[in-house]
Amino acid sequence: MKEIEIQGMTPAHLPQVAELSVATEQVKFVGTMEEILVNIDDTVHPHVIMDSDTVVGFFLIDTQYGHSFDFADSEALGLRAFFIDQRHQGKGYAKRAVLALRAFLESAYPDFAQIYLTVNCKNPAARHCYQQGGFADTHELYLGGAAGPQHIMRMAL
Repeated sequence: MKEIEIQGMTPAHLPQVAELSVATEQVKFVGTMEEILVNIDDTVHPHVIMDSDTVVGFFLIDTQYGHSFDFADSEALGLRAFFIDQRHQGKGYAKRAVLALRAFLESAYPDFAQIYLTVNCKNPAARHCYQQGGFADTHELYLGGAAGPQHIMRMAL
């Protein structure tokens, strides 16, 4: 199985990123690409998951996550809008990307010691994937999600 690579998104990725989507039933968990891209700013950084020269997935790293959510340590990163394009789901990309995330973040964000995420309680497959990749469930719920309660998870970097 080929290695995937995580990269910071550049303008060269935009044509492929614009084509990314999830299945209709997954939109409530992730949102549309248009909804995701408006969150990018100086503190929320876009990243792509690559298989050779093909963008197969996307996520945001929020460097102010710990200041936005009471459950996160103030100096923690946040993983947001993580998804694999619907054309590439079921091929192991999510699991490999989550497994590669720690090393990538340790290199790209050396001043941060941990990362948090929330995953909808109605999305057990995603929760399992994050657990396999090293995230631990805090056994607390975030109740501010648009699609219902979410498990709070964290991973040390």
